Amino acid sequence: MGNTSRPVSGGRARNSGRTSTWLAGGWVASAVMGAAMLAGPALAAAAPEPQDRRTVLAPSEHTTDDPRRIPIKPPAGASKQIVLRGGRVFDAVSGTARLGSVVIEGNTIKAVLGPQIETWPADAQVIDVTGKTVMPGLIDMHVHLTYPDPGTPIDEQASEGDGVLRGQRNLRWYLESGFTSVRDMNGVSKAPYLLSEWSAANAIPAPRVFTAGHIITGTGGHATERPITPNHGPEYAWEVDGPDAWRAAVRRTFKEGASVIKIASHFSRDEVAAAVDEAHLLGLKVACDCETIYTAMAVQAGVDTIEHPLPRTDETIAQMAKHKTGAIPTLQVYQNVFDQSGGYYGSTSRRFSMTGQSNFDIFKKMKAAGITMGVGTDTIGGANRLIPNMYIAELKWFVKGGYSIPETLKAATLVNATLLDMADKLGSLEAGKLADVIVVDGKPDENLDDLQRIDMVVKDGLVLVRAGQVVIPRHVPEPLRRPAPPQDVR
Repeated sequence: MGNTSRPVSGGRARNSGRTSTWLAGGWVASAVMGAAMLAGPALAAAAPEPQDRRTVLAPSEHTTDDPRRIPIKPPAGASKQIVLRGGRVFDAVSGTARLGSVVIEGNTIKAVLGPQIETWPADAQVIDVTGKTVMPGLIDMHVHLTYPDPGTPIDEQASEGDGVLRGQRNLRWYLESGFTSVRDMNGVSKAPYLLSEWSAANAIPAPRVFTAGHIITGTGGHATERPITPNHGPEYAWEVDGPDAWRAAVRRTFKEGASVIKIASHFSRDEVAAAVDEAHLLGLKVACDCETIYTAMAVQAGVDTIEHPLPRTDETIAQMAKHKTGAIPTLQVYQNVFDQSGGYYGSTSRRFSMTGQSNFDIFKKMKAAGITMGVGTDTIGGANRLIPNMYIAELKWFVKGGYSIPETLKAATLVNATLLDMADKLGSLEAGKLADVIVVDGKPDENLDDLQRIDMVVKDGLVLVRAGQVVIPRHVPEPLRRPAPPQDVR
C-alpha cells in the first residue's frame, strides 16, 4: 500500500473524456477506453522473461540464496545432522501430509524419510516431533518492515537507523510466527537492504528478506502524494520521469541490493516498458502496485506480479492469464481499513471506489481465470503488530474464494517461492533445498488456526525458534593472537 491514507471516491470516474461506471460487481469500462488502454506500439509485445542466471552458472556453483545469484565460495567442512523425527510431514507439492522424518545437514535438507527409516548418523541431533506437523516455512510476499509505527516521532520517520531497529523487531515477530522468508516491498533509506544482508549472513535471527528497497513511480505517484511526510518522501520512494530515468532507477535499486523491483502507478507506457525490460535483463522480477488503466499497461509490458485487489477490467484479467502474470491479492489489509475507517481516503493514487466485496470479486475472477496467486499481507506500520493474525486471515480469504486448505498452504509456500523465482531452493521439503522448516503443534492442513501454534522454526539449517520462542546462540569469542599480558613485557 505504501500510504497511511485511504481514499474512496464517488460512483463515477472520468479519464480523458471517457467514462467508466462503478457497479457492485466491479468496473464496467467502455469499449473505447478498453481499446485505449492497450493501444501504443511500445506495448505491441510483452517484455521477455527475466534472464535466468542459472543458464550461465555451473550446476555445482554456490551462489547467494536470492534471485541475484551471485557466485560465492562454498561452505567449509561437514555439519552435524539434525533430524526432525516422527512428525506429520506436509508435502507442498502434492498437498498431503504423511508420517516421516526430515533430515537436515548444514543449511540444506538431506532427506525426507518414511516413518520406519532411521538411516542417520549416530551423532545426529534427533528431535522428536511426534504428533506435530513439519512443513516448509511460511513466506509473506508483501511486507513493509521499516515503515514508521503510529507513534514514531516525525523527525525519526526518515531515519535509517530507526528503520533498521524497527525492522529487526518486526522480523523477530515474523520468525516466531513461522515465517522463514518475507518479500519487503519498500522501506526507509538503506534499511531494507541492510536487513536483507544481515539476515542472509545469519547475523540476526530473522527470516530471509527479499527486498525491493524503494518504490519507483512517476512524479506524484503512489506513496509520494501530498501532504509530503517523511514516509511519502525520497527516503521511501523514488519519483522519476521518462523511460531513461525509469531504467536508471531500476539499475540503482539493483546496485543497492534489491532482489525484486517494485514499480507503482502512475507511469506512461514507455516508462513501464523500460523498467520491466531493464529489470528482466538484470534477472529480476517486477512487482507492480497499480490500478485500472495502469494495470493493463503493466501487464502488457510484462510485469511479473500485480499487487493488491485494485480495480481492473475483465479484459485485463484475461490478459493477466494470457501473459501468466501472477497476483498478490492482499485482501485482509484493505478489509482492516474498511473496518477501521470505513473507506480508503485522501490518496491521489487511489482515485476509485473500493469495497470488501469488490475486492473479493476481483479475487474470484482471477481464480476463475487460472491466474497464479500468492499470499501476502501488506503489513505496514502498526499492522506489523497483527502478525500472524493478518496472514492467517489472508489464508482464510483464499479458502472462502474456493481454495482447499492444503491448496492454500501450497500458495503460502511453494507458489510464493515460485513467484519469488526461488522454487529451486525454497517452498517445499525436498532433498537439496534450503532447510527452511517449521514445526506446528497441530494440523494446519486441516485447521488454519493451528498456525498460531508454532513450536519450532529452522531457517538455513539453524534452529532459531524452540517452544515458540526465538533462541539466540551464545557468542563464541575469538581468541587473542597471543596470551596477555605478554611474558616479555616487564
